This record gives sequence, structure tokens and C-alpha cells, in this order.
Amino acid sequence: MKISSRPFELKLKYPFSISGYSRTSTPIMLIEIEHEGIRGLGEASMVPYMGESVETANAFLQKVDLSWLRAPFNFDEVIQCLDSITPGNPAIKAAIDIALHDLEGKLEGAPCYSYFNSPPDKMPVTAITIGIDSPDIIIQKVKDAESAKVLKVKLGSDNDKLLIETIRSVSNKPLYADANQGWTDRSKAIEILYWLKEQGVEIVEQPMPKSDLEGNAWITERSPLPILADEAIQRLGDLEKIKDAYHGINVKLMKSAGMHEAFKMIKRARELNMKVLIGCMSETSVATLAAASLAPLCDWADLDGPFLTSNNPFRRPDFKNGRWVLPSDSGLGVL
Repeated sequence: MKISSRPFELKLKYPFSISGYSRTSTPIMLIEIEHEGIRGLGEASMVPYMGESVETANAFLQKVDLSWLRAPFNFDEVIQCLDSITPGNPAIKAAIDIALHDLEGKLEGAPCYSYFNSPPDKMPVTAITIGIDSPDIIIQKVKDAESAKVLKVKLGSDNDKLLIETIRSVSNKPLYADANQGWTDRSKAIEILYWLKEQGVEIVEQPMPKSDLEGNAWITERSPLPILADEAIQRLGDLEKIKDAYHGINVKLMKSAGMHEAFKMIKRARELNMKVLIGCMSETSVATLAAASLAPLCDWADLDGPFLTSNNPFRRPDFKNGRWVLPSDSGLGVL
């Protein structure tokens, strides 16, 4: 089983700003795993604040040996193998996991979503994100997101209300909000949460710093809106630590080390009566279709990578009525 890789700089249509951070591109590692002449595609999106890079991805790949692996793949063994190499590095581990799912689907002639009993007709609408920006650029971003049925708003700055009011001046679509750990005053957070509800916001991600478990729990207990953990949760083991502090979680393949563990996180969250949003980093069609394979199992989706980038090297998946359309092709169905 042979692994090949190539780095790729995924460029953003607009500078992407969240609370305390901004960027104009994202380093990507695209990989292929070949077996019996069939190739599976995978992707690592390595946003800088997560600590991975092309260099760390290459270093990790040099240590990976999949010569022992046989189809059908035991993904519990795969993730144990990858985690034994080194802790962390979830994005490049996700690339391997995604490629193996794509490969297995192609070998067996089955679409990836079938492995998770994920019904395509239950696909939720996906939000398109509006990053922190000046009012004129925000209005342009909203116009660019015309195909979306719901918008996701990045909050956590001193201008949260202005941002929402600017969007509301041109759109009445439902909103999701993400504070990206940008709020620090509990009482003010509750005050703005009630205001956000009046403005048509439906969910809010990560209001307080991820290290402030008690503060987030305090807000969750009093919030009129569902509060979801994002930065506070990456892998499956984190779920037990934060389960009492949030109403739900944001699962991202680049945090969970791939599709297999993301599926396990979704299942465990359901057992805990928690809600689930499936999200993304800046990603190409490869990781988008991988996450979309799990999206029908979730309450909400935020899989907007192909809409926010300008040089996706793959064809954008079909998008109808605000939803991704899962292809019936074997594997991920990437074209």
C-alpha cells in the first residue's frame, strides 16, 4: 500500500478573520493511497493556529507504514497505529483516514456514506460563513453567499452587534454564530445571547475561552440558544470532559483525525443527548465530501470550504436548495 502526497496552498476569496486571528490562505496536504491499482484521495487542511504545517505533515508521513493493512480496513486499528506514531497531528491523520475510506469504497463499489448508514435524503442545509470584516465587505460576502439558506457569523470582536445589524440590513436568513472564545464577561454574554435570539440566530459556538469550562457551563445553563463546544473539543476523549458544559459539539474531521472517529463522536454525543454540528476548516472538495458523508447524522452543517476558496483543484460537489448532494459513485465521489 503506497502513500503519495503533495502540498497545496488553498487561497481564500476574502481574508478570513475570526476573534484574534486572520489569514488569506491555508496550507493543504493532498494525499493518495494506492492499493491494487486503485487510489483513495485524502486531505489535510492545516490552519496555522492548530499547529500543523506542510513540514509536520511530511515528517509524520515518513513514519507511516501501512504494509500490514488489509481490506476491508479495521479503522480502530488504523487510528491506534497513527496515534502510536505521535500524539496530535489530527489533520494529517484525517487525510490518511479519508483516503482509506475513499479507497475502501472504490474497492467495494460502495459510496462512503453507506458505511455510516448516513441517509442522503436527510442532508441538513449547510451554512456559509461571514467572517469579521468592514460593513461594506460583509455586505459583499452576504451577496456572494446567495445560494445559502443559512449564514454563519463570526463574532467575538467589539463590533458584534454592528456585524449582525449589517447582515440584517441585506438579509433575513437564519444565522448561526461562532464567538471563537472571544467573550470573557458572562453577564454581557447572556445579554447578547438574548439579543442574538431576537435577531434570528439559532445556535452559538464557543462563547468563552475553551479553558474556562465553568464559565461556559454557566452560560449554557442560562442561554436561550443552544451553546456548542468547538475549540474545547477535538478528539473523542474530550467529549467526556466537556459534556456537562455545553448543549452540543462541533465535530470537524481535521480535529477528530478523520471520518471514523468523527462518526464515533457523533454516536457518543447522541448517547449523551447532545446536539451535533459538523463543521470544517478551509477545505477542498475532498474533505467537504468526506464530512458531507456524515452530515445527515447531524443537526446542523457548516461545510462551506468550496464557497470560501478560489482555487479548489477539484470540481465542486453538487449543491441544491442549500444542501450538498451526496454522489452515488463509489468512495467519496470526488471529480
